[in-house]
Amino acid sequence: ATGDGPMSANSRQKGAAFERAIARQLHDETGITFKRDLRQYQEQDHGDLVPSDDAWPFLIECKAYATGADMRPAWWEQAATAAAKTGAHPAVIYKFNNRPPRARIAMGAIAEAHGGTPDAPGWVETDIAGLAYVALEIMARRAE
Repeated sequence: ATGDGPMSANSRQKGAAFERAIARQLHDETGITFKRDLRQYQEQDHGDLVPSDDAWPFLIECKAYATGADMRPAWWEQAATAAAKTGAHPAVIYKFNNRPPRARIAMGAIAEAHGGTPDAPGWVETDIAGLAYVALEIMARRAE
């Protein structure tokens, strides 16, 4: 998804291309297949990417914009609200033109990945490889 209001066809295409690129990168990092969740356009509280593995611990929102320097608070609120309804950790993967994608993930996810409490406050910024590492660590702990 690329915005907070009505989307033009061009911004929808840009968002879809970004989601596909992130799905490929996450697959390369984890071996898990991700597909775009087309329900995101009809219903609220769905992430943008659906994993093939039900153990995946994140609800992912993807945002691609031409300009900007930091994630918008509304994006995090959207992801956190949707994640809370599914029991997942929120993750927002965002990108501005000519900059690498970044991922904001809940600090509780990092805590859980390392044996701590999953309700730790706050969030951290990482890259896609960092998000994948935390996800795989959580999945391994939950499978024990």
